[in-house]
Amino acid sequence: MSQAYLLELKKIVKSFSGITVLNEVDFNLKAGSIHALMGENGAGKSTLMKCLFGIYKQDSGAFFLAGEQVNFTDPKHALENGISMVHQELNQVLQRNVMDNIWLGRYPRKRGFIDEKEMLQKTVELFESLNIAIDPRVNLGSLSVSQRQMVEIAKAVSYQAKVIVLDEPTSSLTENEVHKLFQIMKTLKSQGVGIIYISHKMEEIFEITDTVTILRDGNYIGTEDTSAVTMDKIISMMVGRKLEKRFPDVPNSVKEVRLEVNHLSTEYEPKVKDVSFNLHRGEILGVGGLVGAKRTELVEALFGARTKSSGEIILDGKSIDINHPKDAIKKGFALITEERRVTGIYPVADIIFNTTIANVKSYRNQFGLLSGKDMMKDTGKVIKDMRVKTPTPYELIRALSGGNQQKVIIGRWLLTEPDILLMDEPTRGIDVGAKYEIYQLMVNLVKQGKSIIMVSSEMPELLGITHRIAVMSNGRLVDIVKTKEATQEDIFKMSAKYL
Repeated sequence: MSQAYLLELKKIVKSFSGITVLNEVDFNLKAGSIHALMGENGAGKSTLMKCLFGIYKQDSGAFFLAGEQVNFTDPKHALENGISMVHQELNQVLQRNVMDNIWLGRYPRKRGFIDEKEMLQKTVELFESLNIAIDPRVNLGSLSVSQRQMVEIAKAVSYQAKVIVLDEPTSSLTENEVHKLFQIMKTLKSQGVGIIYISHKMEEIFEITDTVTILRDGNYIGTEDTSAVTMDKIISMMVGRKLEKRFPDVPNSVKEVRLEVNHLSTEYEPKVKDVSFNLHRGEILGVGGLVGAKRTELVEALFGARTKSSGEIILDGKSIDINHPKDAIKKGFALITEERRVTGIYPVADIIFNTTIANVKSYRNQFGLLSGKDMMKDTGKVIKDMRVKTPTPYELIRALSGGNQQKVIIGRWLLTEPDILLMDEPTRGIDVGAKYEIYQLMVNLVKQGKSIIMVSSEMPELLGITHRIAVMSNGRLVDIVKTKEATQEDIFKMSAKYL
């Protein structure tokens, strides 16, 4: 191994169910550098890192850390040797407090008992060094997703790691929190830590990374200095073709008002407060705002997943009662949730189950039994139409990449033939090629007369794929603007109105 590298991965091969996921992949990381690892969903990025971290065992190939060959048998072994990883989907103990989550499995002890005082002091010192303003004694489950993400990053730093892998770390962070994370990364870089940064957000790659390595379909495509490569070149290397533009043309498909929401408020914290708007047939209505603006709570209230305290929902001119998701589904609503691992997928079930579960009644035959043939037919259609990368429909959905899981979820709800699709961060953690496919799907749906409400934290997405943008701030609707007349600055200003 060259001493120029802190970490070297040589000819890594990994297969699942006879399908090669990694095909002799190389990757080199220098100390004191931030190295982007990019590729479409299913390209093998997370699998490669899981092999390094001891979650998977590679079929062949070798890892070298600081010049010595290593082969970690499990994550604990990797952590003890200076390799830390912050996963895209957080896996935390929500019922315990923050400091328990950071020091779980390695509690400081005094006379055989856990030393709570020392644990608190070490956590406070850790947070102060990273400029994180979170009380270590609060229950982790009471924090927002973005705060939990910062706790997980602090935990990775606490291991005094030589190498830190960040898998989509900014997917749930506000712009200010992203800036804070980048400051932390620069501090770690100055201390000689090597950072592997997995992200689909192109702007971040050019802002924070030194080097970028591209994988495609499990193959190593190339490594470039970030400063010497263009966005178009990266996209071309990722998808194997030239992507002419990031967003399809939004059609002029808007017709009559389909949905009216009048003075909607929710009962329990965090609350939506007196929100009124309408949604037209053939319209994509974006919902913008900072994290904590209660955008998710709004779409959950529309879907019956959150209790209303007041307000009226009018569909096609008739007032309707939606007190449960079953009511919403019967009225033609569908909800694609923000956190797919927590509220979207059934991780221990296969793709067939995850695809058909929302529409399961339609597969009953005359004897009341489920038709496996019909379920397989629809699953096959979703896999084909959504371009889901999987060796077989019988694969457990947790084995798929995050983006392919998202495609299955979207396909599931499309099988219910909804008229109003509620999409909460639908492209979170999805690569640029797959994003375009989802945008095109949204365009096709509104051309058919469907209506879409899309919550998004990505400003280019809001400005690129919507007809209008509703801006939320602290549970209130600030205003609704026509996308063609809106600017990022306008939306940011409105987002901060009620803070």
